[in-house]
Amino acid sequence: MRSSIWSASVVGPTLGGAAIGLFGPVVTIAADAVSYLLSALGITAIGGAQPGPPAREAPRPRLAGLAEGWRYMLRHRQLRRSFLNSITVNGLIMAGEAPLTVLMLDQLGFRPWQYGLAFAVPCIGGLIGSRLARPLVARYGSDTVLRVFGPLRCVWPLGLVLVGPGVPGLLVVIGIELALIISCSVFGPVSATYRLQAVDHDRVSRVLTAWSTGSTAARAVLVALWGVLASTTSPSWALAAAGVLLLAMPFLLPLGIRAGEKAPLADGSSPARPGQLAMSTKRE
Repeated sequence: MRSSIWSASVVGPTLGGAAIGLFGPVVTIAADAVSYLLSALGITAIGGAQPGPPAREAPRPRLAGLAEGWRYMLRHRQLRRSFLNSITVNGLIMAGEAPLTVLMLDQLGFRPWQYGLAFAVPCIGGLIGSRLARPLVARYGSDTVLRVFGPLRCVWPLGLVLVGPGVPGLLVVIGIELALIISCSVFGPVSATYRLQAVDHDRVSRVLTAWSTGSTAARAVLVALWGVLASTTSPSWALAAAGVLLLAMPFLLPLGIRAGEKAPLADGSSPARPGQLAMSTKRE
């Protein structure tokens, strides 16, 4: 599944940029909308008998469960550090996308197909990283992978301030995005496995729900703030600010804890049971 997602990410932006260049944005967006409609009709046409609901459905997450997930995560020293690092790094990376788009298409004069190519080719790094994660953990250990690739994913975005016009600028974007995606795709599954193994089994769903809602909210706030920053200063200044802040984020990484070990809570106590979850980076 992971390989299919990254393969689509390689092909999609390239074809989209070429379509915009050939047919214009209106026709391309209309064709994209029609493709979703055809997909929905195709799924409907499959038909067939649908399985009935289970005898006893699991209760939906409630506000109390979300609050409990937040309390558990924020009291857990290593999870708290990992959460703050994750939401800040991911949010700052996403926040730089809009200023970079304005910089490339408006100020540097890149064509739509060049813009699509700049973000399609680096997605090959997702395939590379997803294949590297498991053998790297097997050879060096998850703690070493977290120590190396956690900081690595924070250093690349600052290089986007060097983007200039023409082919050299295009190669800078491709190179930086490729290195960034490889680093993230190696770090991501190892960090997710560590997160699952650090949580008691009966708290996993609550913690993951709290993690997801917090990440979404933080990303929305940072994207909005960087939009304002880019408007009041310039896209280049916004990219530089995000890159500089990212350089400080490795200090939030939960170092010294190996995946599979339980980290102590903030009050000094230990979680009740050791994790038994396996590394989830096998080849898709």
